[in-house]
Amino acid sequence: MTDGVGPRRAKELVLGVHGPEAVVSGRAAAWLLRYAGLNEYHLDHRGEDAEIDQTLIALKVAAFAWRDTATGTPDAPKAELKTQSEWLSTKQAADALAMTDRAIRKAIRENRLQATTIGRAYRINREQLAHFKARRTTS
Repeated sequence: MTDGVGPRRAKELVLGVHGPEAVVSGRAAAWLLRYAGLNEYHLDHRGEDAEIDQTLIALKVAAFAWRDTATGTPDAPKAELKTQSEWLSTKQAADALAMTDRAIRKAIRENRLQATTIGRAYRINREQLAHFKARRTTS
């Protein structure tokens, strides 16, 4: 969590009475699991170190809780409703964030928002939109 001023600095995320421990937000946990490959690492190395197993499980719990609040689903790749797609057009993303379609396309071109190109159109994953929204509110 942030206090509205911006993301917490690294030294504020290290705590611990019995040695240093790091605090990880749900959004950061979701990002690490998906883009840093920690989910795959855990699957490949489960049972090798009990403390690492428990830490990775804690990251998954935090990530799922964040996804629940950010995307409306506990598992981001699954749509909340059958009629609702995991992917949004730039217009739908703009409406969701109270921005213009042009601003969304500019964010994509500047690599501030990840999107997939299908033909000549952009499609934005709901989880990516949630990450983008979170970065905007902490900037």
